[in-house]
Amino acid sequence: MQKSIYRKGVLDFLRAAVLPVLFTFSVILFIVMALHRTEIASRDEGLRILEDSLRRAVVMNYAIDGRYPESVEYIEEKFGIHIDRTRFVVHYSIFAPNIFPEIRIIQL
Repeated sequence: MQKSIYRKGVLDFLRAAVLPVLFTFSVILFIVMALHRTEIASRDEGLRILEDSLRRAVVMNYAIDGRYPESVEYIEEKFGIHIDRTRFVVHYSIFAPNIFPEIRIIQL
């Protein structure tokens, strides 16, 4: 009895159907993980940029006016810094006009 050319074994089925599906799934998983890592890096970079901008504005205000700003709203208004309140909470605490204020930024 001759083997039919249309009859395939289990290994042929795996090669033809399962392996391409697994390969496609692994590529999709790799892309999703890369996008997730990129999003985390972007968030961290935004936090760092905001903190640097606030600190520079505070120092610049001290150089111009001879005192540190009273509030974050003053910094936003005078120096044009935009704080995304949906992503960050800024804690700005000033003890005296000639002592550098405490600036803490919390990511939501």
